[in-house]
Amino acid sequence: MTTKPNIIRGQVFVIAAASGTGKTSLVSALLAASPSAAVSISHTTRAQRPNEQDGINYFFVDRARFADLIKQGLFVEHAAVFGNLYGTSTEEVERIISTGKQLILEIDWQGAQQVKAKLPEANLIFILPPTLETLKTRLLGRGQDDLKTVEQRFKGARDEIAQYHTFDYLIVNDDFQVALSQLSAIVFEDSTPYEIKTQATLHAELIKTLTA
Repeated sequence: MTTKPNIIRGQVFVIAAASGTGKTSLVSALLAASPSAAVSISHTTRAQRPNEQDGINYFFVDRARFADLIKQGLFVEHAAVFGNLYGTSTEEVERIISTGKQLILEIDWQGAQQVKAKLPEANLIFILPPTLETLKTRLLGRGQDDLKTVEQRFKGARDEIAQYHTFDYLIVNDDFQVALSQLSAIVFEDSTPYEIKTQATLHAELIKTLTA
């Protein structure tokens, strides 16, 4: 009789940053290069688009069902975004980490704190921009928002960046490949050099200018 090898459970990594910092690009590159990492499928109340599949892109539910899931405590985090609700279920988290894969959650700082409260062992990673000017240039360069929205996102950036100290790890996305290498090190190798105390000291002047 053969026995299945014990699978080492994966860990949960939450990645947050102010809009325009480049976290989505970093997460996409990390996932593309690393089959041992995965993202969870979120629940949402927004309408399903023609090219989307339920259970593949999202779990599409109505507000009553979403509220019921909240009431039952079945989300590790949930938030309202532009009038729709989004959430990460505990079931999805368990599905991924039970296979030994590292779970990557790309959410805002408030969602990160919700995850930490539910899963104290979760690893919170915050990404800083190299300057506020670079952040604004990236927001404009994305071409995803009108100028008013860009200004709103930029205004909120300082408040988001000010939450960096509530995270476990910190990296600066100045050079994309360097930041990707550091992110990969935290998730798969030695995270020690990127612990918040070390990085906050190293980047003290940058943090001062970003939050002043």
